[in-house]
Amino acid sequence: MSRIRDKAMEIVITAVGPDNVGLADPIIHEITGQGASIAEIQMYDHDEAAVFAMLCRLNIEATRWQSVRDAMRQIGESTGLSIRVWTPTPIGRKSRLAICATFQESTPRAVLQGVAEGIIDAEATVMIGNRQKCAKLAAEFGVPWHNIGREDGSANDEMLVELLDRYEVDYVVLARYMRVLPPDTCWKFAGGRIINLHHGLLPGFPGFRPYHDAFAGRMLTYGATCHFIVPELDAGNQTINQSTFSVPPGTKLDEIIRQGQEENEPRCLVEGVRRVVAQEVKLHFHRVIALT
Repeated sequence: MSRIRDKAMEIVITAVGPDNVGLADPIIHEITGQGASIAEIQMYDHDEAAVFAMLCRLNIEATRWQSVRDAMRQIGESTGLSIRVWTPTPIGRKSRLAICATFQESTPRAVLQGVAEGIIDAEATVMIGNRQKCAKLAAEFGVPWHNIGREDGSANDEMLVELLDRYEVDYVVLARYMRVLPPDTCWKFAGGRIINLHHGLLPGFPGFRPYHDAFAGRMLTYGATCHFIVPELDAGNQTINQSTFSVPPGTKLDEIIRQGQEENEPRCLVEGVRRVVAQEVKLHFHRVIALT
C-alpha cells in the first residue's frame, strides 16, 4: 500500500466549453491544492466561436487519482465545461483502445491481431465505423461494434464522443478512418490520445491520395506514417512511426497500393500503437519525445 501511496502518476485534464472569464482558475487551484506539479498547460480561446479549450498535464500521487476525477466532475458541473481526466498509466488494468475504421480492413485487423497476440499490451474495447464494412471484423474478434455513419457516410461526431466516454477509452486509433475529426473532439481527447495512420510519408505526401502523388513523382519508395492528432493543423512533428517499402521501376500503381495497404500500413500502425501503449514515446507540447 505504501508503494502505491508514494508512486507518482501522470494525469491529463482537458476542458472544453463556452468561453467565459476565469474558467481555468478553479481547475488550476484544485490540482495544485491537491499537491500536483504541472508539467504542461495549453489554453485556446476562439473568440469568433466563443469556445474555450484547455489541456493540463500534471504529476501527482497515485492515491489522488479518484479525488482529482471527483473534483473535476464538480467543476465541470459548476462551470458548464466538458472536462475529462485521463492517465496513460491506468491502475489495475490495461489501456483501452477504440479502433475507428471506414472501408479498409487490413489496418484495423492488424491492430486487433496485435492485441490478441500480445504485441500491443492493451484491450480492444470497441470498434467504431462510419460505414458498416468492418462490422464483421469486429464480430470475428468479439469486439463491440458501433456504426456512427449517416446515410451519406458523414460521421455523427457527438455519438463518437459519447461512445468514447461510455467505454472509458484511453486511446483512439484511427485505422484508416476516412473522416476528419473536428477540433472540438480533438481538444476533448488531446494530450496524445488520438493515434492516426496516414497512408503516405509525411510531410512529403499529405492529403487523400499520397500513393498517386508519389507515383506521379516517379518515386520508387513509398511509405506510411503513424502520428498523433493534435487540435491545431500544421502544429509540428507528431510522428510516432514511419514504415517504407521500395518497388522496382515499372511497378504498376495498383500493385503499389496493394503492397501499401495489405503489408506496409498495418505494420506501421501496429508498431506505432505498440510504442504509445508501452510508454516508449509520448506527446508533450505537440512534440513526440522518447521515454526509453
